[in-house]
Amino acid sequence: MRVIICEDDHAQKNRLHKEIMDYANFHEPSIEVVLCTSQPDEVLAYLEQHQADCYFLDIELNHELNGMELAMEIRKKDPIATIIFITTHADYLKLTFTYKLAALDFIVKETTEQISSEVKEALQVAFKKYKQLGEFDQSARVQLQIGERIQNVNIQDIYYIETSTKPHKLALYEKNGYYEFYGKLIDFEGLDASFYRCHKSYVINLCHVSELNKTERKVTMSNGTVCMVSFRLVRELQRKLAAVSKNS
Repeated sequence: MRVIICEDDHAQKNRLHKEIMDYANFHEPSIEVVLCTSQPDEVLAYLEQHQADCYFLDIELNHELNGMELAMEIRKKDPIATIIFITTHADYLKLTFTYKLAALDFIVKETTEQISSEVKEALQVAFKKYKQLGEFDQSARVQLQIGERIQNVNIQDIYYIETSTKPHKLALYEKNGYYEFYGKLIDFEGLDASFYRCHKSYVINLCHVSELNKTERKVTMSNGTVCMVSFRLVRELQRKLAAVSKNS
């Protein structure tokens, strides 16, 4: 579960980061902080290229965008994102209804001990939601078991999957990263209508193919990497790519 922190108080930001990382290290290795900043602009810039799953947002940001407005921008990109607000004023709770924001939790900055406890409780609930999304929304996500970690990956973000150099492992490449895990390619052939096994070692997402070289039997993916194509599958791949292009 990828976490973003946006808090303009430097001490509070560092403390929040430490609380989350301590919880991840001792209880749930699937949790990682991918961005810790005081600037809403940096959050929005990150989301142009990547995705996060859980956001800890200070409401009173020293910026033209407050935490509520930042949350609205996040909602436009991800309607099911988990949002946890942090504030020194409990009265701001009612603003979440004014802005029509479905926040998971609302943490009031009081004692260190109280914040620590509330952050841990919020993380527990957020991760439970994250895990359930991967288990029950399989039309949009695939859930990977990577050692002790659980990773949800949006199907549309996957470039391709290939057999790893490590026995019985696969390597999955997507917009937010690269993962190795135990599995079989055959399990990913039917992941979505846009997925096609073009070679014994590759299942590719047709929506992310930039170029097909029929002579060299290679496809270049939108992330710049090259995958091989079996001789007998070149014509079928060409047909499928034409269909994807026609429907897009």
